[in-house]
Amino acid sequence: MQLAVNSPAPVKENARTTTAEATDGGVLSSLGLNGYLFGIQFFNFALVACIVWFLILKPLTKKMEERKNLINDSLEKVKQVETNLRMSNAKFQEKIDEAKIESNKIIEHAHQEAVAMGDQMKQRAKDEIALLVQQAKKNIEIDREEMRDEVKKETVNLVVLVVEKLLDKKFTAEKDRDFIQDILKEVK
Repeated sequence: MQLAVNSPAPVKENARTTTAEATDGGVLSSLGLNGYLFGIQFFNFALVACIVWFLILKPLTKKMEERKNLINDSLEKVKQVETNLRMSNAKFQEKIDEAKIESNKIIEHAHQEAVAMGDQMKQRAKDEIALLVQQAKKNIEIDREEMRDEVKKETVNLVVLVVEKLLDKKFTAEKDRDFIQDILKEVK
């Protein structure tokens, strides 16, 4: 190494050889390339590029395309689900509104029935009270008649007793009847 560094002559020789090689090799030589090595390296590069393309990049792009399609399909499904969800929510809200309307109708109908039933019950109660009052009046009238009859009987008995005491004699049943009828006619 020292020889090569210390002696300038071999460097000139190298420069001459590269120039000679450049003239022998043509364009590649003028660029400082060895055609044989360049061809082998190009073949190696092409071989590695093919291997990388067919074994790595092609399956990778295929997988990426599949993934892209899967993501797009998923996004479309999400949009469909969101649309279905909105439609379901709208239908749900519609059903709830219908149920509220129906429940209000039922409540109103029940209220009307309750009012009607209350009116019927009031009327029945009034009718029952009127019937009870009428029956009470009849019972009072019957009791009054019974009391009159009893008072009449008692009065007749008292009158008979008083008359017997006054006359000091006993009336027969026939005389009693006649006498009582005369008194009753006068009382009426």
